[in-house]
Amino acid sequence: MRESYELAGTRRERVGKGAARALRREAKLPAVIYGDKKDPIPVSLSYKDVSLLIHGGGFMTTVGTIDIEGEKHQVIARDYQLDPVRDFPMHVDFLRVAKGATLTVNIPVHFENEDIAPGLKAGGVLNVVRHEVELNCPANAIPEALVLDLSTAELGDTLNISSIELPEGAEPTITDRDFVIATIAAPAALKSDEDVEDGEEAEGEEAAATEEAATED
Repeated sequence: MRESYELAGTRRERVGKGAARALRREAKLPAVIYGDKKDPIPVSLSYKDVSLLIHGGGFMTTVGTIDIEGEKHQVIARDYQLDPVRDFPMHVDFLRVAKGATLTVNIPVHFENEDIAPGLKAGGVLNVVRHEVELNCPANAIPEALVLDLSTAELGDTLNISSIELPEGAEPTITDRDFVIATIAAPAALKSDEDVEDGEEAEGEEAAATEEAATED
């Protein structure tokens, strides 16, 4: 779990595009805190501090604290907007986190031991089906990443969510099947050779059948 953070914020008296642009000119970032059956609070935060958090990784899976003039709110980022051209933060939505809450979060999947995986050493290709897994987990125990060990993965293997050891109290939001995370696919050259062999075998069987039919006639 990534280390928590604390941001200092102030309440915004004005909202809207014009007010947001004015804040950004002052190196401030507009944001809102919502949820937990309480009224939303429009706030302004340090642009620099939030930008560092966003680009530092793990921002959407880390519970932090926003101090608004002495009133502290435990939150987790639920969404943020970036400028489509310059890629800098424009706005952030924070969800209040109640004590003992369970949150639904998207956790990235990391793959380890690719260098010793038998299937990859044999020329196979790691085909990632899910780069993230949606989990329900306690707010105080959100993992930074899920780790899938490839040290014994063979050519043609299918690696499911059951191959990953989940943190205590965490479970996937998909519960009706052991869904696929990745596969070790055969290399294109091997597939081509197999296709040729299959084709030649089929042609041989067809020729034999034709010859047998001719003999019967």
